[in-house]
Amino acid sequence: MGKLVEIWRHPIKSHGRETLESIEVKEGHTLPGDRAYAVAHDQSDADGSTWVPCQNFSRGSKAPGLMAINLTWNEAQNTMTLTHPKLPDLTINPDDPEDQKRFLAWEAPLIPDNRAQSARLVRAASRGMTDTDYPSVTIGNLSSHRAVAQKLGQDISHLRWRCNFWLDGLGPWEEFEWIGKDIMIGDVTFEVRERVVRCLATTANPKTGLRDADTLGTLDTWGHRDFTVAAYPKTSGLLRIGDPIRLA
Repeated sequence: MGKLVEIWRHPIKSHGRETLESIEVKEGHTLPGDRAYAVAHDQSDADGSTWVPCQNFSRGSKAPGLMAINLTWNEAQNTMTLTHPKLPDLTINPDDPEDQKRFLAWEAPLIPDNRAQSARLVRAASRGMTDTDYPSVTIGNLSSHRAVAQKLGQDISHLRWRCNFWLDGLGPWEEFEWIGKDIMIGDVTFEVRERVVRCLATTANPKTGLRDADTLGTLDTWGHRDFTVAAYPKTSGLLRIGDPIRLA
């Protein structure tokens, strides 16, 4: 059916991405380290103690400049290094109050003045701050991405979609046929629950942070604004690049 070709996680929600060669998945949990932190804005009382919707956080749909952040997390030292084409590199301990202040000052230029301003970096106490009210991972199909780019008439990066697992060797939109079914990536079983409805964040270029592609209008030509699927991990196990995908 295809294979796993890329693994991504986003340690700070909407503030950077990092690629991995393998990852240990745990039954009933979000991907380890994915959306482990989030940036609550000044109109929200989110403190990380419980899951809350994405509207509580600074994110790429409102601040497209955030889309150009890359991040690496040294978990042994608990340090994160963030990069952006318009900002100096920054290394922080995300749990250190002084480093949190440095982080907020660093990302402040990326938040438009007419939007809610970032107020605090919070750590998710129980599960990653994904956009679903249940623990989930997102799965993308590179064939579907190529179909969008072809119809758009523009070469766009698949990193716009900010998903966890990228699959290749499938037919375009084949992943939508999996809703309500179980799939296996390697030896790990996932229940594919729903399509992911997309927002303005995907219109921004992940290299520049500038909006330069009408991804939503292009999806509209198929009668929806859905791209990638959300899945629930039903078993635990180690996933590696190259693992095969099949219906369970």
